[in-house]
Amino acid sequence: MASALPGTAATALPAAADVALEKRVTALAEELRCLVCQNQTIADSHAGLAVDLKNQIREKLAAGMSEGEIIEFMVARYGDFVLYRPPVKATTVLLWFGPPLLLLLGLGLFVRTVLQRRPQTAAPLNATEQARVQTLLGAGDKERP
Repeated sequence: MASALPGTAATALPAAADVALEKRVTALAEELRCLVCQNQTIADSHAGLAVDLKNQIREKLAAGMSEGEIIEFMVARYGDFVLYRPPVKATTVLLWFGPPLLLLLGLGLFVRTVLQRRPQTAAPLNATEQARVQTLLGAGDKERP
């Protein structure tokens, strides 16, 4: 039954005859995030949109655009999310520094919890307190039958 179903996976255009162009396409595709996949570059993705983006990159490189111009075009069209390694700026500060801050916060809470559960050592009793303890312990023995 599965063999009767037509293939639904999108495929990229055939590799260009120019091997150098294909290397540039692949290198650039590894710098851009697939917009429909979970944490994949468009080079790794087989989603239809990723295939279309790879084809666009190939066409733009063949037309003479530089890698920087293509990245600027993609960012202008899709935002910083399309970059696999987004730049550090005001809108991405939480993305870059949020995980380490949460890790430090969790580590601090863990250390605090461990220190609070540590048995507390009592200060030694002074002479008056020791005498009171002995009196109470002695009084307790007298009350027992």
